[in-house]
Amino acid sequence: MDIANALCEEMQADCEIVSQPWDGMIPGLRVKKFDAIISSMSVTAERSKVVDFSDRYYSNVLVMLGPKDRSFEISDSGLKGLTVGAYRSTVSSQYLEDNFSGTVDIKLYDTQENAYLDMKSGRIDLLVSDKCPAWDWLQSADGQAFEFKGADIDIQDKVAIAVRKGSDLKQAFSDAISAIVADGRYADINSRYFPFSIY
Repeated sequence: MDIANALCEEMQADCEIVSQPWDGMIPGLRVKKFDAIISSMSVTAERSKVVDFSDRYYSNVLVMLGPKDRSFEISDSGLKGLTVGAYRSTVSSQYLEDNFSGTVDIKLYDTQENAYLDMKSGRIDLLVSDKCPAWDWLQSADGQAFEFKGADIDIQDKVAIAVRKGSDLKQAFSDAISAIVADGRYADINSRYFPFSIY
């Protein structure tokens, strides 16, 4: 929201931010229900067939979360036989299935909250997640006994603003992103939420 507001201010646009169910985002954009999607949407080849994307406004990496009082070797042999969870139909679940299928017992969840509940209760050994929401959960009362395990998993996931095909807003948003990065507004917003750069 803060980034969206900063971009609207930079563009001198009178923006109205509306909530929309995830599955209806691209269809709603295409029928002109709204003009842009600023909702952590990853740039993919499939989506790029039906929408245009601005330059990235943040980069997503994955992390593994586990209990502070346990050590893990993040490798095929180190994770063999463990139960590892992820949010269903996300880059996290895709990464887990692509890299550890047959090595670990994969448990997929319909919501991130249910994954965190099973992590807390010990029903899974590790959880693969986007770093930003995982960091937020680690700051909560439930997340205090857990930490990141191993290095960030860079899956080259770039998050950008989706607009209708051929829209001038693609360049306008890209220019605004460059402007708020260059003048420090982006870094200021970033520092309010994370002790690491998300750009």
